[in-house]
Amino acid sequence: MRTLWTRIGTMGTVALGSTLWSQKKTEAVRKDVESDKTSSTSDQSSSPYELKLVQVLFRHGARTPLKSIPDVLEAQWVPDLLEVPDHTKIDYVVKDLHGGPRPSAPVEDSYRASTLTGGTYPGQLTTVGMQQLYDLGLRLRRRYIQDVEFLSPSFSLKEVYIRSTNIVRTIESAKCLVAGLFQQQQTDTVLIYTEEAAREILYPNYHGCKLLKMLNGYRWAESATLPNIASDLQTIQAELGISPCQRLDFILIRDDMVARETHGMPYPSVLQNWKPVVEQRAVDMIYHIYEPSNRQTLQLCVGPVFHTLLTNMETKVNGIASDINRKLFLYSVHDTTLMPCLIALGVFDMRWPPYAADITLELYWHRQIKQHYVKVSYIGQDQKIPGCSDVYCPLEEFKQVLAMYALPKESYHDLCNHTQDVPIHCEST
Repeated sequence: MRTLWTRIGTMGTVALGSTLWSQKKTEAVRKDVESDKTSSTSDQSSSPYELKLVQVLFRHGARTPLKSIPDVLEAQWVPDLLEVPDHTKIDYVVKDLHGGPRPSAPVEDSYRASTLTGGTYPGQLTTVGMQQLYDLGLRLRRRYIQDVEFLSPSFSLKEVYIRSTNIVRTIESAKCLVAGLFQQQQTDTVLIYTEEAAREILYPNYHGCKLLKMLNGYRWAESATLPNIASDLQTIQAELGISPCQRLDFILIRDDMVARETHGMPYPSVLQNWKPVVEQRAVDMIYHIYEPSNRQTLQLCVGPVFHTLLTNMETKVNGIASDINRKLFLYSVHDTTLMPCLIALGVFDMRWPPYAADITLELYWHRQIKQHYVKVSYIGQDQKIPGCSDVYCPLEEFKQVLAMYALPKESYHDLCNHTQDVPIHCEST
């Protein structure tokens, strides 16, 4: 099969192209930011809604693929693709949640146990990905520093809390976003907090939650065997000349295709025709895995995250002295974080979240009504949450929406270990 595809040579030109692209993109975004500097500060001050707190969950930027499609045209994932632009560099330190040293990272170690063609590891943030997060930081800067004088123009630990999963691409993505948001201006060293893998709550943790693994593990295998998905997969494998015995699914195919396309790398022409199908089937699989009618499964995926977001808002509303100056929470996460969150919120658009996608929650105080409101946006677009009376959702209504899934950490860990009387499902082979 390998003889059917021409091998790609050294990808130095692609790396150079990515660097030039990122430089042009930076200049364009900066010009856009400058042009908007005189926008709506006066309009915001006259608004009855006063911004009190912002929380952003964002996906990391473009990366090398987690796995390559087997036995097809190989791409050269060379180290030049991971070059760090100077404008994304800041002074930062990674700590555990209690302020100790960064914990061990078995997930990252698993990536580094293998090497992609070209010499880099799977799942690594690329120059393009770094730029995407820097650009997201510029968008947040325009909104929260320039349009509204909400944040200080220089990073301050009193104002900003940063949390990331303990994986290099999310940690680096957080760093790049902060560089764009504050233009490398720092009052303090940036602290990025993370958690050990067994207790991570910022993604559906199949290794740390026994019950979730039992309830949902089989659905991953089952999703690839659903009639339409299985039929399309069989056809695409035949057209690519991949053995039916080779382990393959649409999520893996999509991951490799998107990574290649984002970095200007070719993939088999057969896949060009299949691109819409690959996108749709990958989403169909993930929607089956995070089935919204299965409340307990979705609760185990997003419960602690929702509880954390609610707790942050309640702390602000109640004016807890230790966090009185906290204005921004940043959470550097994954597509598998955003999708179940969007499903649980009732606003999933049946599209895979792109690199650097963000869910933003804004907490407001209405000056006339004397009441708090929450506004949710996804990739910069306001969302009307089912169960909320308007886009500006009264806080009590928003609490009711999240209450269906929100779960304190202690309750979450107790539930994760409660596996008695759970029906056993046999995985497909």
